Amino acid sequence: MSLICVGSIAYDAIETPFGKRERVVGGSAVYVAYAAANFVKPVNLVSIIGNDFDREEIKALEAKGVSFEGVERVKDKKSFFWSGRYHLDMNTRDTLVTDLNVLADFNPVIPDSFQDSEFLMLGNLHPATQISVIRQMKIRPRMIAMDTMNYWISSAIEDLKLVLGMVDLLMVNDAEARELTGDYSLVKAARKIMIMGPKFLIIKKGEHGALLFHGNEVFFAPALPLEDVFDPTGAGDTFAGGFMGHLAHTKDISFENLKTAIIVGSAMASFCVEKFGPERLKEISKPEIDDRIRQFIDLVNFDISLV
Repeated sequence: MSLICVGSIAYDAIETPFGKRERVVGGSAVYVAYAAANFVKPVNLVSIIGNDFDREEIKALEAKGVSFEGVERVKDKKSFFWSGRYHLDMNTRDTLVTDLNVLADFNPVIPDSFQDSEFLMLGNLHPATQISVIRQMKIRPRMIAMDTMNYWISSAIEDLKLVLGMVDLLMVNDAEARELTGDYSLVKAARKIMIMGPKFLIIKKGEHGALLFHGNEVFFAPALPLEDVFDPTGAGDTFAGGFMGHLAHTKDISFENLKTAIIVGSAMASFCVEKFGPERLKEISKPEIDDRIRQFIDLVNFDISLV
């Protein structure tokens, strides 16, 4: 019962209308790991860091049940660094700095001890890198999920199409689904994407929730209305971590259980935005998570009588 997460580990500088942080740990693998570790252990990270990465951050993740055996440390380079500024609506942002540093040379290697992992989450990396990871797995995981972005859709479409034929589930936002297919209708876009390979598709709509597609079935999960949103950085990766963590814990990849996993993922993402970076994820307890999931259930559950 374990999960591999392949993605970036970084330092971020974040500015929102509610404050700023000059240096906070980030990267897709960090957010996925903090969320997933609440449901499954170990979370096996495959990533790369530089000589500047704080050992205390590694200890904090290891204390949650995260394995760093698959994380390479490069002694003479710095970690991936990203800086961004969010607009007042918190849905749009300007990227100020992107320093790939060690990430430019990232060539993930799956340790032998990770080979029995039944679930694999491929973070937002070059599709060729995602393909390399899948081909390294001696036994195909029960569920392979991947994230991507508009940059790869426009710059690496052939590799992206190839990896889409190798995975079980794709996670994208609504703009990416439309760009990938050329269809404005998300239902039509979903059909085209599933023809490309994934059996399941999640289309994220930010503060408006997420859609899950499988065959002719569709499920919609709303986002929880929050009074305070301080920083949306990593919310999508936190969603993925909660989603995959639940699947790895239950070992159930039915459509019905994926619906539950979307609620779990949405609950975890709602914690992420309450503080800067993964600060909130570091401190949440199981009772808090259970209570937040119940809030989601109450949000969508109602009785109705037809007269």
